[in-house]
Amino acid sequence: MAILPIILFPDKILEQKCAKVTSFDKKLAKLLNNMHETMLEADGVGLAAPQVGVKKQIAVVDIGGDEGIIEMMNPEILEATGEQTDPEGCLSFPGIYGEVSRPSKVKIRAQDRFGNSFELEAEDFLARAIQHEIDHLNGVLFTSKVSKYFTEEDLERYGDE
Repeated sequence: MAILPIILFPDKILEQKCAKVTSFDKKLAKLLNNMHETMLEADGVGLAAPQVGVKKQIAVVDIGGDEGIIEMMNPEILEATGEQTDPEGCLSFPGIYGEVSRPSKVKIRAQDRFGNSFELEAEDFLARAIQHEIDHLNGVLFTSKVSKYFTEEDLERYGDE
């Protein structure tokens, strides 16, 4: 496996809609493995293919819970309910954090690394991470949804108020 370079804003690939995955082969499996390793090395909880220079609908999420790593090809949100407002950051925007409101519960349909379709329901932080990565695949950046920005010091105090 390899650590891939993370694409930083303002690279244009980050604002482009990604193409659907049509080939579920060894090349895809290798990319998924490398993306997961890159995400962990960068201390992230999610990573989308355009963040490593690949314009395909591929994302990985791992918030460290019982779910383990979630690999999503061609994901779509089927249902979204509730609301949560919390800080977000992004590996393509190092040192930038902002408060973002998103649905607190989502149901998605996606494909796994073998092309098998699956559905997944997620709540709270996992729902937030999945939505953030799906946004990347549609060229939507979290900064377009920020209601206020934080410094790292503000972030450490967030929730203590």
